[in-house]
Amino acid sequence: MRLSAIEFRSVTFSRPGRRILENVSFSVPEGETLALVGRSGAGKSTVLKLINRLLEQQAGTILVSGRETRAWDPYDLRRHTGYVLQEIGLFPHLTVGENVGIVPRLLAWSAERTRARTEDLLALVGLPHGEFRDRWPDELSGGQRQRVGIARALAVDPPVLLMDEPFRRASRRRW
Repeated sequence: MRLSAIEFRSVTFSRPGRRILENVSFSVPEGETLALVGRSGAGKSTVLKLINRLLEQQAGTILVSGRETRAWDPYDLRRHTGYVLQEIGLFPHLTVGENVGIVPRLLAWSAERTRARTEDLLALVGLPHGEFRDRWPDELSGGQRQRVGIARALAVDPPVLLMDEPFRRASRRRW
């Protein structure tokens, strides 16, 4: 039997006057992919935020790599889980290269290792390192910012990758 990468056991989460999740249970084995699909406001983003402790459940247990999330140091847990935010969330005061390399830097990777990983990831997402490394987030299109966010989430090859609408179009205007 494979270890679960993520497991929810009877998880409940509420906001004042509104229950968002009630008695939710599921398991995602290592190496598997799970997509949560539902209407806006159904709790999909809440599930992701509970996994990396940006929110805390009121009841139940959440495990990441077999360990209760409350037993993790929150920062270690977040470094263990790559997270592509719905709103991308690039740091505006950091260049593209610095955004991609932020977690390796926090984990004290060497400058050479961080540079090499940043180059590889920018190439992977279709943004040539030499052309994009020194650009600022506000110099990028919405799609380019999304790709930088994905590269940043993959930077340290995390065992768990959370993606909250990573390919959402910047504009949902209907004509």
